Amino acid sequence: MNLHWHRRDLRVADNRGLAAAAEETAAGLFVFDPTVLEHAAPPRMAFMLDALEPLRTAYRERGSDLLLARGNPVDVVPAVASEYDAATVTWCADYSGLARRRDAAVRRALAAQGIERRERRDAVHHEPGSITTNDGDPYKVFTYFSKKWHDREKDGPVDPPAAGDLAAVESGGSHTLEELPTLADLGFDQPEADVPPAGPDHARERLDAFCDEAIYRYDERRDYPADRCTSRLSADLKYGTIGVRELYRATERAHAAADSESERDSVFEFQDQLAWREFYTQVLWDRPDAVTENYKSYENDIGWREDPEGLQAWKDGETGYPIVDAGMRQLRAEAFMHNRVRMIVASFLTKDLLVDWREGYDWFREKLVDHDTANDNGGWQWAASTGTDAQPYFRVFNPMTQGERYDPDAEYIKEYIPELESVPAETIHSWHELDEGARQMHAPDYPAPIVDHSERREEAIGMFERARGDE
Repeated sequence: MNLHWHRRDLRVADNRGLAAAAEETAAGLFVFDPTVLEHAAPPRMAFMLDALEPLRTAYRERGSDLLLARGNPVDVVPAVASEYDAATVTWCADYSGLARRRDAAVRRALAAQGIERRERRDAVHHEPGSITTNDGDPYKVFTYFSKKWHDREKDGPVDPPAAGDLAAVESGGSHTLEELPTLADLGFDQPEADVPPAGPDHARERLDAFCDEAIYRYDERRDYPADRCTSRLSADLKYGTIGVRELYRATERAHAAADSESERDSVFEFQDQLAWREFYTQVLWDRPDAVTENYKSYENDIGWREDPEGLQAWKDGETGYPIVDAGMRQLRAEAFMHNRVRMIVASFLTKDLLVDWREGYDWFREKLVDHDTANDNGGWQWAASTGTDAQPYFRVFNPMTQGERYDPDAEYIKEYIPELESVPAETIHSWHELDEGARQMHAPDYPAPIVDHSERREEAIGMFERARGDE
């Protein structure tokens, strides 16, 4: 028997690691790793536990079971493999620094017991380090990476194991749990947000709905949050409740079914976002220190401010900048935020409040159901002008202009800020220009802007020029 160790691949279909294990009889294992739990938060844990239910059902429908264990994988994986007499342990590659250190330690522990181990590429189409410059260096500019990513052939989906491919095992042995733990068992409160349902069936429903219609408007409308023209598959990709090959195959079918060149371009634009995901995976693989350190070096330290009151207002959606506050309230309500709005709120924290990007990254990690270390780190460092291929420091998002451009009728803003529900859109978009009396008349419970954007823009540029040594 072989043992497949599930981590961020909570499915049986299109799973290259499980398929490798099932070349002979296989069973599945999931380990509740205390180091992972230490870095986790309620929304993600709720989604993960929800995804483990259908994964276990898929094993049981095939006459097997998903073995469950809790503890350090370095100890637990070899112990479970020995208990169930597994000849080989397989898993799907993970590329963060923490994951790579863990997997190396597990490899050594398995080798010490004479158990074979096999790792398979699964979460990305192209392994980090396989798309490089002509000199063999990882790309630092997305455009060049993207061209090669699109040009390379993509593998097709992998079939799920059949009933006869899986071993008749039961959890609840010396090193395994009988039942899935609850959030409380794992030390987490219930999330304050409404977390979406998890599992392959729900992922496919989201994918099918997106490819039926919204993918053909994606290029034109993806930046307009009220349109809901994005896939909402980010959490599914994070936890692997759908395979990247199955997803890409669906986009190829959508491309073939498109009625016009503009619709085909739109499908391509969505595929380009999948390339961004792999670009940031490669960036973090090459520079694991970027989780906590600026990717880009400056001559001097960046003079980030300590502003606990401003930071709290940002977290609470009480900055007085409507599009910013709507995004932060969506985050609390749904454990999700529209991507354009993520850029706006990140720019506001780092360029208007002049607060270190790491404060925002930590808050997103706490609140997002789809938090992915590589993607979130890449996004935050892009907005903060500290990352690779980042927003130039002198280009500072104007939150009022962004709101007016991408939410012209204030539909998105009003959905999440009930205090502004009856206020005309033009008044909302000029909120920073109103005097106190006008604000009190229109929305007495909504705050005035906590900073002057024009002044803070100049301060932000000066802060980066000093860091560059230009002053």
